[in-house]
Amino acid sequence: MEEDHFQSSHPYLSGNFAPVKRARPLTWCPHSGRIPPELAGGQYIRNGGNPLTNEDLARDAHWFDGDGMLSGVFFRREPKKGVEPYFVNQYILTDVYLNAKGNRNLRRPLLPSISTLIDASFLATVLAVGRAILLIVLSRLPGSRRVIKKISVANTGVIYHDGRALATCESGPPMRFQLPGLETVGWYNGRKAENEPCIDDRAGFGGENLGSFIKEWTTGHPRVDPITKELISIHVVPIKPYVFYSVIPSKTKAGSKHDRARRPLFDASIPGVHSPKMMHDFGVATHYTIILDLPLSMNLTHVASGKPMIAYDPAGRSRYGVFPRYEPNKIQWFETKQCLIFHTANCWETLTVEPVAETCIHLVACRLTSATVLYSAGALSPPPPKAVPPEYAEEEQCRLYYYNFPLVPEGSDEQPVIRNQWALSAIPFEFPSVSPQYAMTAARFVYGCSMGSQCHFSTALGKAAKVDYLAKIDTETLIARGTAHPPQQITGCVDRRSIDQVMGSSDPNDPIKLFPMPENWYAQEPRFVARRGASSEDDGWLLTYVFDESQLDGRGECGEEAKSELWVIDAKHMRDVVAKIHLPQRVPYGLHGAWFSEKEIAGQKAAQCFRGEAVEAELDLSSPLSQMRNMIEKYAILQDYDPMHATSVFTYIQWGGMFELWGLSDVISPHPDRPMREAREA
Repeated sequence: MEEDHFQSSHPYLSGNFAPVKRARPLTWCPHSGRIPPELAGGQYIRNGGNPLTNEDLARDAHWFDGDGMLSGVFFRREPKKGVEPYFVNQYILTDVYLNAKGNRNLRRPLLPSISTLIDASFLATVLAVGRAILLIVLSRLPGSRRVIKKISVANTGVIYHDGRALATCESGPPMRFQLPGLETVGWYNGRKAENEPCIDDRAGFGGENLGSFIKEWTTGHPRVDPITKELISIHVVPIKPYVFYSVIPSKTKAGSKHDRARRPLFDASIPGVHSPKMMHDFGVATHYTIILDLPLSMNLTHVASGKPMIAYDPAGRSRYGVFPRYEPNKIQWFETKQCLIFHTANCWETLTVEPVAETCIHLVACRLTSATVLYSAGALSPPPPKAVPPEYAEEEQCRLYYYNFPLVPEGSDEQPVIRNQWALSAIPFEFPSVSPQYAMTAARFVYGCSMGSQCHFSTALGKAAKVDYLAKIDTETLIARGTAHPPQQITGCVDRRSIDQVMGSSDPNDPIKLFPMPENWYAQEPRFVARRGASSEDDGWLLTYVFDESQLDGRGECGEEAKSELWVIDAKHMRDVVAKIHLPQRVPYGLHGAWFSEKEIAGQKAAQCFRGEAVEAELDLSSPLSQMRNMIEKYAILQDYDPMHATSVFTYIQWGGMFELWGLSDVISPHPDRPMREAREA
C-alpha cells in the first residue's frame, strides 16, 4: 500500500491531471440550461497530453508531456430535438503513439520527459535521450509496430486552416484530424496532408535536404489570419540560424479585396538569433510579426558539459524581433530586461501621421518573471536562485503585459527602443485568448485563467496549478489609462488590485471581470464564441471544461465514474452559466482548445483514409532480425534503469548494478531522495 501511494503521488499524474483510459466515439450527453443557437453545428475541441504508457507512476513527468488526446463536444443539429451535444475523445495517432500501442515492453513513455531535460543529472539525461534514440532506430527494424519518422506527440493546440483541422506541437509538423469524429488523417507539410488525394507533391515545411526533419518542427501556436486565412508559423531548431519562418496561404479562400494572392513562404531564415532558444509562441499583426528571443535556452550541447538541455538565465536579456510579415530580413530588435513569455494574447499595429509618421507594433502577452512555472509543472524544485544585480530582481508573478514597439524608419541608424512595457493588471493571468474575429487587430477584451489560491501560476512542490477563476480584461481601457498616466516601466502595473479587491467591485464598467468557480470546482482555458448579430465585441459565450474535485477519493485519485462538464458562460457579464453539458467521463486538465464553426466542419478537404492503430497480433516476429530487435527492446534498455521499477534481472545488472558498483547510484537515479539500494530493499 505504501508503495502504491508513493507511485501515485506525482501531482501531474494524479487527480484530474491523470490520463483517462477510455476513448469514445460521438456519444450523446444530457444537458441543463439553454444551448445558445450560435453553437448549433459547431464543435469545441481541446488538446492535451494523455500518456498512453503510464505504468511507472514515479517516473519523471511534466504537465506538457504525453500523447496528444483531443476531447470535443459536437453540437449536432437534430430535426426533432433541436441542438443536441455529443462528446468524443480520441488519441492523435502519431508515430510515437502507434509504435507504443500494445507494446508490453514499455513501462514509461518513449520520449524523455521535459522534467528530465530541465532538471536531471548528466547521466540520467544522456540515458533518457539515448534510450529514445535507440527506440527510434529499433522502430525501423522488422517486428516494429510503427516506424517513428516524426517525434511529435501533437499535444499542444488545435487550429483550422485551408479546410483542415490541425493538432500542433513544436517537435514536429501539424497533424490533420477530421471533424467531428476526431479521426487522425496524417501529417501536414504546408501543402498537403498524408492520406489526402495527391494534388501537390512538392516539399513543404523543411524542404527535402538532410536537415528537413528538424526545420519542419512547427511552433505549438501557429496563427491563422482571420482576413487572409494565411497560416503563419515559426520553426525553432537547434542549429544555425535557429529560427525559420513560413507563411502559407489558403487555397480554398474565396477571392476578395483583402486577398494578397501570394505564394507560400517556406522556411525563411530569421537573422539575429545567436543561440538555440525555446520559443513556445510569437505574435502576429496584420502586416507584422514578432518573435520572442528570451533567455530560455534549449541547447543539445549543454548535455555534454553537464548542464540541463533547457535552462533559464535570470541575468540574461529579452529581445523582441519585429519584421514585416513577408520580409524577415528587415527585422528590428528591441532589447529589455529578462522575462519569460509562453503565450501571447494579441498583436496589432497602428500608423500615426502627426506630428511625424510612425508605425507602432503593440503586443499583449502573459509575462513571467522567472522560470519557476516550468519546474512546478513537473513537480520539481527550481534551482537555487543565482545572484543577480538588484535591478534584475522582481517578485514572482505572471501578469498580462502591454508592449509598444515604435519601428525605426528603414535606413536609420537609430536604435529601436521599447516605448511602453508594463502590466495591465496585478492578478495572475495565463492561457490568454481573444475573440477570433478581432485577432491581429486592436481587440478590446482578452480572456484567460486566474487563481486566487496563490499569487501566480507557480506552485509549492508536490502541488499542481488549478484554475479557480476565469478572467476578462478590458485591455483597451487599461492601455489608455496607462498611456495617460504611465506606471513604472517593466515593473509597473496599471491596475494593482488583488483578486479579492476585484471581486468586491460593483462597478458594471470595471475593466476586470472575474468568474469565480464554485468551491472544489476548477476550470480550464476558455474559448470565446460570438453571438450572432453581436452588439459588442464581448457579446457571446465562453466555453470551458470544468471538474468537481469532490469526486476524488481519500488519496486524491479519480475513480472510473468521475465526470467533467462543459460550461457555456455569458462572456458579457461573466456571471451566468447558461448551459451545462454533462459529459460521460472526465476530461483531464489540459492545454489549448478552439471552436470550429459549422461552416468550417462542412468545408473540410477530402481525405482518402485515416491513420489506423497497429494490431500486435499482426506483427511478424518469426524472422531472426525481428526476434533480435524484440530481444533488444525487451531486455537491453527499455525497462527503467532505476531498479525500483525493474522487471528483469538483466535490467538491474545492466543499469542499477553497474552504477552501484561505480558508486553513482544517487547520480543516475531520477529520485535522489530514494536511492537505488534503499528502493530495492523497500
